[in-house]
Amino acid sequence: MPHHLGSYRRSGADLPFGFPERAHGVAMEGHFWRFTHAETGRVLIALIGVQQTAAGPWALCGIGTSGGFWRHAVIEGAECRRFGPGARTLDGRFFGDDARVAVDLGPDARLDVTIGAQRRWPHRLLGGSSYFQSVPALNQYWHPWLLGGTADGGAVVDGERWDLSGAAVYGEKNWGRAGFPESWWWGQAHGFADAEVCVAFAGGEVRAGPLRTEVTGLVVRLPDGAVLRLGNPVTSPVRATTSDSRWRLRARSARWQVDLDAEAEPAQALVLPVPLVEERRGTPGALEQLAGRMAVTVRRDGRVMWAGESRLAGLEHGGLARAEAEAARRRG
Repeated sequence: MPHHLGSYRRSGADLPFGFPERAHGVAMEGHFWRFTHAETGRVLIALIGVQQTAAGPWALCGIGTSGGFWRHAVIEGAECRRFGPGARTLDGRFFGDDARVAVDLGPDARLDVTIGAQRRWPHRLLGGSSYFQSVPALNQYWHPWLLGGTADGGAVVDGERWDLSGAAVYGEKNWGRAGFPESWWWGQAHGFADAEVCVAFAGGEVRAGPLRTEVTGLVVRLPDGAVLRLGNPVTSPVRATTSDSRWRLRARSARWQVDLDAEAEPAQALVLPVPLVEERRGTPGALEQLAGRMAVTVRRDGRVMWAGESRLAGLEHGGLARAEAEAARRRG
């Protein structure tokens, strides 16, 4: 890779027709997998964030379930995959890529699955961050590289064995500079009546130097395999309204309209940590419900093309103050 292009990618940015799922080498690079087993109503998530510091890289890893179980660990020594999505810890306790996810965070927090029948991000020109992917040094970028797949394998969580064979798989990467916006919102769902459908969104304040703007990206994979990506501020803006228990998105382009309404109870959410890069530790940073309700309607030229509802949606409110307040409330 030419030196100037390597420096450009180390800023977090990607040129059009690039590979945003590959390692960038920025302060924070996170990889996330979500397994939705519609038949049993179970959802499991696995995540790894690799942080770069002068003292060397470290990872914040976790595994959680829709039953309320959560386990995380800070692990010294980790790396992101150079030529594809994924990351691993050097001690072997976490490995994840586009073919397999294997986690061992203790005898009651283990996962080993392979991923087949993949529905990858189809648009080569731009990734999930759209044109923002080309802007260097943003605080956050987002790319949902896997919009569907089929799991084969299982987990042991909280003393119970979970068979995840046949579960739908979603995968994404998020990365950027150290630090987080005051708030952000995120959601993803499989579990619709049509198993081919996948919906994902992510939003918050995007910052780079003097540039500050609020952006929400929304992705819908329709039953016929077509993938819509809305969220360009000029050509396909997404208006997001959130409260403690609700997420409301209204997206428009010249021909497409997507209405999304979701709800989940904060008291049932997992309190997920985010990394404090230089301190080499995690702190409460987000509230994520693994089995919320999401209803979506997609119209083209005013005509309904697809509508559906999932009761197994992942829904997240991010923000250190919000998450710490909820963590303190639960501690009593």
